[in-house]
Amino acid sequence: MSFFSRKVLLLTECSLATLCFLVLAGMAWGQAADKTSPAPLSAAEIVDLMQRHNQVRADDLKHYQSLRHYEVQYKGFPALAAKMTVAADYDSVTGKTLRIVSQSGSKLLLDKVLKRLLDSEQEAWKNQRSTALTLANYTFRLAGSENVAGRPAYVLDVEPLVKSKLLYRGKIWVDAHDFAVAKIEAQPAQNPSFWITKTQIHHEYAKTGAFWLPQKNRSETKARLGGTAVLTIDYGTYQVVPAAVVPEGGF
Repeated sequence: MSFFSRKVLLLTECSLATLCFLVLAGMAWGQAADKTSPAPLSAAEIVDLMQRHNQVRADDLKHYQSLRHYEVQYKGFPALAAKMTVAADYDSVTGKTLRIVSQSGSKLLLDKVLKRLLDSEQEAWKNQRSTALTLANYTFRLAGSENVAGRPAYVLDVEPLVKSKLLYRGKIWVDAHDFAVAKIEAQPAQNPSFWITKTQIHHEYAKTGAFWLPQKNRSETKARLGGTAVLTIDYGTYQVVPAAVVPEGGF
């Protein structure tokens, strides 16, 4: 493997665990909201309501399916790119499965970046407690309020209690009615590699029925020796089954 190929791997692979845990950490579900200004709440009150709503709605979500589209591009020398389409299936009893439907582009990026990302995401479901957006893992400070896609939201600064590449520091936007995470802008709490100077992660959630689920993810990582790696995930359209309509005996 060439020096540049190794650099690509270090650049793109090191932030994969952060990305998959980020998806899990922000997973929150809600209901309808209006467009009025948020009620005056403290950061502690917002976080408490967020955790309570998360638990209730997590219990209500029994099954979903979606077709995801992953793409990674390394803009440097050599320039590399790869794409992958993945069928995602979540069941509250059996867990999450990710099945590759199609793939194209650089075999290096497919095998060493995208496939490892899928493996890391499935493994992350087994370790959610230590990476979740809770007071056990983060401190929270209220930074104000803004609208996200026309909905009022609280803006919180988040800081991890320990340095870890699996945690992050930055801002989260919490929907003011649903108390669900609507958007995250952050970077890893700990630089995952000497070869990386900066990684910026942008993650968005969208509402499907009564639930908030990941919609888009974009991570941009800059290498110390030049070049930029960009990873994007389009989570597709969800087919969601809540508890109320799950047939007796399951699917």
